Amino acid sequence: MKKGKLIVVSAPSGCGKSTIINALMDSGDFNLDFSVSATNRTPREGEIDGVHYRFLSTKAFQEAIDRGDFVEWEEVYPGRYYGTLRSEIDRRLEAGGDVVLDIDVNGALNVKKAYGAKCLTVFIQPPSIEELRHRLEARGTETAEVIDTRINRAEYEIAQAPLFDTTIVNDNLGKAIAEAYEVFTHFINS
Repeated sequence: MKKGKLIVVSAPSGCGKSTIINALMDSGDFNLDFSVSATNRTPREGEIDGVHYRFLSTKAFQEAIDRGDFVEWEEVYPGRYYGTLRSEIDRRLEAGGDVVLDIDVNGALNVKKAYGAKCLTVFIQPPSIEELRHRLEARGTETAEVIDTRINRAEYEIAQAPLFDTTIVNDNLGKAIAEAYEVFTHFINS
């Protein structure tokens, strides 16, 4: 039986990462499983354990860290943890499924270290910081301070792009989706 492959996609907020991943998953041309992250936050209305996140208590999350159950994890805000359980990935890969993760750059690089050649890291980059700022402002959902924080974070993330296997510049969404389609197809079929 074919072993599955792992694709990790990272991007600064506002670069179209989720739109690109959803377009590829909705195409029907890939047998991609979306890895469900774990968190210690409480579920929001309508969220289902195992579908949106694996909801763990803080104690259970910390015990999982101590056991080495996470391939990557981060304390995103003080006391608020997110991570990817190794068992979530391994179960799907062993069954021959291909897995896609949507995580931050540090997590992506940790997953690459753990899975090596079985893992492809893809970085979605904005055409420029100025364009990214324009996109975030056009959303109209965040304050100027939040946008500044996201831009500072984006500059750090973009500096990490050379560490990824491939970078796709999203200056045209249709073109970026087509390029991601080619990259995913080549990796999965190689």
